[in-house]
Amino acid sequence: MRRSGMERTNLLLTTSEERLAMASVSIAPVQRQKKIQPLIVRITHWINAVAMFIMIGSGWRIFNDSPLFPFIFHPDITLGGDVQLSFEKWQDSGMGGALQWHFAGMWLLVLNGLVYFGYNIATGRFAMKLLPVTVKGLIGDIRDALTLKLSHDDLSVYNHAQKLLYIGVLALGVLVVLSGLAIWKPVQLWWLTDLFYGFQGARWVHFVCMSGFVLFLIVHVALALLVPRTIITMVTGNAPPAHDYTQKE
Repeated sequence: MRRSGMERTNLLLTTSEERLAMASVSIAPVQRQKKIQPLIVRITHWINAVAMFIMIGSGWRIFNDSPLFPFIFHPDITLGGDVQLSFEKWQDSGMGGALQWHFAGMWLLVLNGLVYFGYNIATGRFAMKLLPVTVKGLIGDIRDALTLKLSHDDLSVYNHAQKLLYIGVLALGVLVVLSGLAIWKPVQLWWLTDLFYGFQGARWVHFVCMSGFVLFLIVHVALALLVPRTIITMVTGNAPPAHDYTQKE
């Protein structure tokens, strides 16, 4: 049976439309993916997570050797080796091992931090992501958070509460390194130690900064679990659409 010219034309048009529709469906998910975390930011983020784990764990063991408060951290949540074995072999609570872990974590944190700060300052990413922060915006975000109305649809934009939190933890990072150097080299870096009102003052500042980091990590991890898209974004660099992610769950 022969088709007329009009029928052949309609058939071709229909076939072309179907192909275009199929192509648009296949590429739509790729087009909706939005790259918001550069590779270097993702790498330094996860390296920093490892460095912080090492620094905090070993720091708690060092704290136990000369506590600032009438308590110590349980050895099982610290880094520095087996306490009993250290006492049997070296008459030591694991301080030597903790110091080795701490220095390793320190250099990892410092070198990684230089790369992170250098990249974000050179590209202007800090100013773009973290500024401005206004009192009005901060109050509004806190109110929305308390009433569970704070939006997380666009992960490329930080709200005012996030901006202030990140600025604060970056400042803590600088302070913890400086106070750590003052503790490590109190004689050679006497001028730095004096800025913290001596060795003990530097220890207090170091401990307060560490406590601030722990609180930040608790909040940071809790929020990441509440908004799992942020974890995917920090792994792949892409921000899955909020509604698509909800549907997949």
